Amino acid sequence: MVSFSTLGLFNSSIGAVLPLISQYYNLTDFHVSLLFLAGPAGYIIAAQCSDAIHHHFGQRGIAIIGPIVQIIATFSIALHPSFSWVLVAFAFQGLGTGLIDGSWCAWAGSMEKANTISGLLHGSYSIGGAAGPILVTLITSNHKPWYIWYYFLAVQSVLESLLLLFAFRNETASVYRQGKQVRPGDIKTDTKATFRYQATWLCAAYFLAYVGTETAISGWVVSFMLRNRNATPYIASLISSGFWIGMAVGRLVLGFGTDRIGVRRATIWYFLCAVGLQVLFVALTAPIVSVVVMTMLGLVMGPMFPSGIVVLTRLLPRELHIAAVSFVASLGQIGGAFLPFAIGAVVQSLGIGVFSYAVLVQIILALAVWVAFARLRLPADGTGEVTTDDVRRED
Repeated sequence: MVSFSTLGLFNSSIGAVLPLISQYYNLTDFHVSLLFLAGPAGYIIAAQCSDAIHHHFGQRGIAIIGPIVQIIATFSIALHPSFSWVLVAFAFQGLGTGLIDGSWCAWAGSMEKANTISGLLHGSYSIGGAAGPILVTLITSNHKPWYIWYYFLAVQSVLESLLLLFAFRNETASVYRQGKQVRPGDIKTDTKATFRYQATWLCAAYFLAYVGTETAISGWVVSFMLRNRNATPYIASLISSGFWIGMAVGRLVLGFGTDRIGVRRATIWYFLCAVGLQVLFVALTAPIVSVVVMTMLGLVMGPMFPSGIVVLTRLLPRELHIAAVSFVASLGQIGGAFLPFAIGAVVQSLGIGVFSYAVLVQIILALAVWVAFARLRLPADGTGEVTTDDVRRED
C-alpha cells in the first residue's frame, strides 16, 4: 500500500507542476506536454523486461530495481537539469512505475481475495493521487521552487525501497519459478504465449479505454470548470481532489461488495452508474453540484481497474500473469497519454464545452469493451486456455 500510494503521488502531481515547469524552462504548451509521453515510454519498456526480472531475480528483484530506478529519476528531476534530461528522468520514473505497478497488480490479482487486495492497493494509489496536488500547492504557495517536491518524492522512494525489500526478502527467483512451475528457458515462450489469448487483447483494449478516460477527467476537469462553468480556482481544484478521493473510497470499500456480487456483474453496474452520473454532470452546471457528482463518479470508477486485473488473471495460466498484466497495463498507459491529447485537439477546435460529452462517449466505449471482455469464460477443464481459437462465452 505504501508502494502504490507513492505511485499515486508521482502521477497525480504532474498536472500540478506542469505550469511551473513550463514557466521555469520557458516552454511552449507543446514542448511541456512531452512529459505526458515520457512516462508511458518508460512503462512500455518495463512491460518488456518485467517477466525476465521475475524469472532471474524473483519478486525480490522487482522490489530492489523498481524503487532504485524511481530514486534515480526523482533525484535527477530535483537537480532541475536541462529540460531534455527532465524528459529522460520522467521516462525512468515511468520505468520504475511500470515494474512495480504490473508486478504487484499480478501478485494481488492471483490471491484468494483478489478484489479486496487489489482494491486496497489501488485505493492507496488514489489516496496518494488525492494528496499529490495538495502537497505541491502547499510547497509552492510558501514560495518554494517546484523541484523541492521531487526531493520529497526521492525520500519517499527510499522509504518505499526499504519496506519492499523487507516484505519480499525471501521471494527469490527459485521461489518464483517453483511457484509458477516454469524453467528459466521458458521466459521467451511464456511471453509470446501471452499474445495467443483473446483475454489479453480484450483486457488491453479495456485498459486503453478506461485509463484514457480516467486520465482525461483528472487532466481536463479543472480547465473545464474554470473556463466553462466559471468556477473559482478553489472549487476547480476541489473537483479534481474530489474525483481522486472518490476513487480512493471506491477502491477501498467497493472491493468487498465486488467479491460478494461477482466482479463481472458488479463492474457492469459500476459502469451504468458512471454513465448516469456523467449525464448528470453534463446537465447540472452548478459548480457545487459538479463537485458532488464528480466525487460520486470517482467512487464508482474506483474498482474498474483492479476488476480488469482480477478477470485477466482468472483467465490465464499462472505462469503468464506477470507478462500479461505488464502488457495490458502498458497499453493502459498509452491510453492515458494519447486520449487526453485527443480531447485536447477536439477542445481546441470546438471549445472546452465538448469535454463533458467526450468523457461520456469514452465511458460508454469502455463499458462496451468490458462487456466483451467479461463474457470470456474458462474452458470446462479449468486450464485457463482461453485463446483466440478457443473461446467459450456465457449468454
